Amino acid sequence: MTVKEKNMNGTDTRVSGADALLRCLIEEGVDTIFGYPGGTIMPVYDKLLDYSQSLRHILTRHEQGAAHAAQAYAMVTGKPGVCFATSGPGATNLVTGIANAFLDSVPVVFITAQVVSGLIGTDAFQETDILGISMPVTKWNAQVKKAEDIPSAIARAFYIARSGRPGPVLVDIAKDAQVEKLSYSYSKCTYIRSYNPVIPLHMRDVESAAVMINHAEKPLILAGHGVTISGATEELKALAVKGGIPVAVTLLGLPAFPQGHRLYAGLLGMHGNYAPNMLTNSADLIIAVGMRFDDRVTGNIKKYAPDARIIHIEIDKAEINKNVQVDLEINNDAREVLTALLPLVREKSRENWIREFRILDRIEYEKVIRPETEPEEGDIRMGEVVSLVSELTGGNAVVVTDVGQHQMAVARYYRFNEKSTLVTSGGMGTMGFGLPACLGAACGNPGKPVVSFIGDGGFQMTLQELGTLMQYRIPVKILILNNGFLGMVRQWQEMFFNRRYASTEMVNPDFVAIAGAYGIAAQRVSRREELRDAVKKMLEAEGPYILETAISREANILPMVEPGASVSEVTLTY
Repeated sequence: MTVKEKNMNGTDTRVSGADALLRCLIEEGVDTIFGYPGGTIMPVYDKLLDYSQSLRHILTRHEQGAAHAAQAYAMVTGKPGVCFATSGPGATNLVTGIANAFLDSVPVVFITAQVVSGLIGTDAFQETDILGISMPVTKWNAQVKKAEDIPSAIARAFYIARSGRPGPVLVDIAKDAQVEKLSYSYSKCTYIRSYNPVIPLHMRDVESAAVMINHAEKPLILAGHGVTISGATEELKALAVKGGIPVAVTLLGLPAFPQGHRLYAGLLGMHGNYAPNMLTNSADLIIAVGMRFDDRVTGNIKKYAPDARIIHIEIDKAEINKNVQVDLEINNDAREVLTALLPLVREKSRENWIREFRILDRIEYEKVIRPETEPEEGDIRMGEVVSLVSELTGGNAVVVTDVGQHQMAVARYYRFNEKSTLVTSGGMGTMGFGLPACLGAACGNPGKPVVSFIGDGGFQMTLQELGTLMQYRIPVKILILNNGFLGMVRQWQEMFFNRRYASTEMVNPDFVAIAGAYGIAAQRVSRREELRDAVKKMLEAEGPYILETAISREANILPMVEPGASVSEVTLTY
């Protein structure tokens, strides 16, 4: 629908570019913006005051924090996140967050301001070529120099961000374009010539997939982030149940399949579960849905799934045959494909194949899981903390992690179910993601508990966002798992560099005192007998709360597929 503002005489109302921008956002259903003001974006922020009833602005303490918060907001709502920043350093501070959203296929509309159009290209004060810088990590970007071009640019940005394989876009708006007047009208974008995000489904390919599945003895489904993005979790479960097919998941695919289900095979990858890694190389058919065969999942590609034919269901054509050569490619939306495939698949039990997973599950439980989650003595373990939080939340929290050992512990020991949501940095592996991401997740899903697991290293990369939690009283619960090391790097130094701990041991501040300075309730625990009551207190607190837990300093995350190894060459103990 086209919206056109008119005055009392029936003539077009002239509004500023800044005003038009905010009206466009409202037309696209935006209600929350994360950002940080500066010189060139001041006209937008000035006009933002007039829209406080429709648009909530969250002032983060750094532009990177705003980018991560906007991504997390998008991940929990399914709507594009929106992030504002000024020119120069404001724009460049977004780049890590943009890249993070790009690799994890999350729709975020980044809006940066630019110097006045007459100065572009002159190396003016706080001018940077943000289009050139961001081009490799955005689906699309554009620069606007005239106010009249703002509505069409914003419409295109939202259409591209949310369609096909989602991802970040960036619109850079010159300062004079924000001030100039235009006759405002807005039409949502539904088509762009040469951009074809929706590809017709070829039933012949679906029928071929069904034949391959029906004749397979040991099929294995690998489910990735694309399953949840497309809303295909129920279709995936129905296919697995009908065909008696085990389902293994990637890190970002964890919420795609309930972990209590008998067909749940486990987490794939370097620190994934024993059974799915070992049995990938025993499968005779792999059905990959909405995943990209990342190196953390495949291990040594030359040794990957040697006896399996591979079906790859993936919306992004560029990901098919990029890392692993497949036998059947279906370049379409996961939900559409699974819906069409389900009636063609025969009912089978495949109990002997499923039993192979259960046998290896028991081995992993005895050698790794029980010692990690049920230790009888020694220091507190990451796994037991995560397992306890999972128990006390019923697996129903929005779980946010930073990056490192604790991230893998969460992936392994938090029991995600149909109501779970995981917000984490997958492809980019960005330390510092956890704190700003948890505030974005809470803004997008008010009323649902948000629990963030963060290591002592990652916490200190973006701890200034405690100021944002303080200002808006965002009720997130943060567990700092403190081992006094950059834990994952230290693990690699122990395993592959003869325990030469080069620049990984950390002298940390008093995190409880820092929380107190921001007016945030906090507690520190170091004894196992204190842990359960401390976690309960944290979860029952009304506002933001930080629980620092001292954990074993040199514990490792196992199992592990070591670099260069096959996925079936798993190190269980070290």
